[in-house]
Amino acid sequence: MSFEIKGKIKILFDRQDFPSGFFKRDFVVTTNDQYPQDIKFGALKERVEQLEGLTVDDDVTVKFDVRGREYNGNYYVDLNAWRIERGTSNQAAQADVQSGQSSQAQAPNVSSAPLPEVAAVELNSSDSDDDLPF
Repeated sequence: MSFEIKGKIKILFDRQDFPSGFFKRDFVVTTNDQYPQDIKFGALKERVEQLEGLTVDDDVTVKFDVRGREYNGNYYVDLNAWRIERGTSNQAAQADVQSGQSSQAQAPNVSSAPLPEVAAVELNSSDSDDDLPF
């Protein structure tokens, strides 16, 4: 199961290399929610390359998996980032507006003409020839 979060990079930790050849790099993203949260992610092996060129305060979209494990009777949860994309949809929309393209151009064509008048139908309750049970 994968998840996605949009926010700004708050902290980029140094790359950690292990004797086995394994390497990882952790980073923290502050979400764009009403109540922002700082969430720590880990990028493993070749995913570390996706962090190159990113700096603090860059807008990112992080796609990640939740991983759980047990070690010495303690349980841990890791957020494993598998895709890190620069920018968010808000920036793309602002860039379109600045370049003269509007997101309204993609909106469906809606007429502002008034609706035609509908003839009123008078219901006569004295007619009992209908077959409705109520």
